[in-house]
Amino acid sequence: MSNPIKMKNILISILLLASPLIWGQTAFYNSGGLQLHGNIQIGFHTNFINDSEFTTTDGLIGFYGDNPIALQGIIAPTIYDAEIFLSNNLLLENPLNITNNFNFIGGNVESVLSNETVYLNFEQNAFFIGENDVAKVTGFAAITDKRFFSFPVGDETLLRPLLLESDDSNDFALCAYLFENPSNPTSIPERFDTDNIVRDIGFVSDQEFWIIQADQPSVVTVSWNPRSALDNLATSVEEIILVGWSKSSNQWIAIGNSAISGDLNQGFLVSEKFVPSDYAAITFGTTPLPTDTFAVNNPTLGNYFLSPNGDGTNDFLVFDEIEDVGANQVFIYNRFGQKVFEMANYVNEFGGVSNIDNLVLSREDGLPEGIYFYTVTLFDEGLDYQGFLFLDR
Repeated sequence: MSNPIKMKNILISILLLASPLIWGQTAFYNSGGLQLHGNIQIGFHTNFINDSEFTTTDGLIGFYGDNPIALQGIIAPTIYDAEIFLSNNLLLENPLNITNNFNFIGGNVESVLSNETVYLNFEQNAFFIGENDVAKVTGFAAITDKRFFSFPVGDETLLRPLLLESDDSNDFALCAYLFENPSNPTSIPERFDTDNIVRDIGFVSDQEFWIIQADQPSVVTVSWNPRSALDNLATSVEEIILVGWSKSSNQWIAIGNSAISGDLNQGFLVSEKFVPSDYAAITFGTTPLPTDTFAVNNPTLGNYFLSPNGDGTNDFLVFDEIEDVGANQVFIYNRFGQKVFEMANYVNEFGGVSNIDNLVLSREDGLPEGIYFYTVTLFDEGLDYQGFLFLDR
């Protein structure tokens, strides 16, 4: 376009310009010189190819009609006000920057999830209205120079927003939602194996996840609904935690919650503070450990009775299943606090005889009867136990 548009308070409906594209539609092509002056309104009913600088300081640009519309070109347009009212989607093949307001009326703003360089970007003072299950961002939404923002993201079916609150303004932040199994997503090449977890996580959701990238320490708020199927992960909402795929360790680790509300059918959580860019994905997980672990089977180790007389009953201090849980350390103390026994990787060896060089006399005769105090550390499980035993002679 060689001449600026200088009309005011009118609606220009751009229907048929330039050459046909893949849907048999025509396209509006800006190769330079396009300007908007005054409170002008432009309605696109066809594709927009932007190959030159295009920035509006006021006015409205809308995307309307029954066919999908593609935003293409080599330069991202920057628009003051925009709105979408489409039976199909606005397909972003180029970033779109908003400086004031974006109005979601109908239709999704879609971008390819395998390409984080294409997004709907809300600049410092920009906001949006009208987001709902049929009008939202189904690709990447981004922000520039913002500290607080609710990303209007979701999949084709549902709006699944993520609220970001950072300590300071983010130069740039990016967010998307995927209703896909993190272990085998179809929209991105990365894989986030839900079985690759640290020990303080029980299970990780295989239903959905968010991608959130922001460099400032932040808290996020995310919600769940019946489609999240959290009742397949947990028996109560208190077990639900936020987990993230750590970029440094390539495994799911616990981020944790500062608040949680609802039930397994519907609710939300507020995370602990973390740096989102340290994680490639976040989703819901559970704690405590799953029900087949040592910790759940043994909430305490209890108190024990020891009578080492060779009759085959209570001759040794036996901690059931301790040999199956990896590295451990056992200490035993007398009632004065003197350590009388210690052993790494204990497997039920204590039979009332000290193995410590201290004030114990007549070691071969064994320790005197009485009350003793024990501690057990399970290093791999991150667990500590303590209790008493009575030694009978």
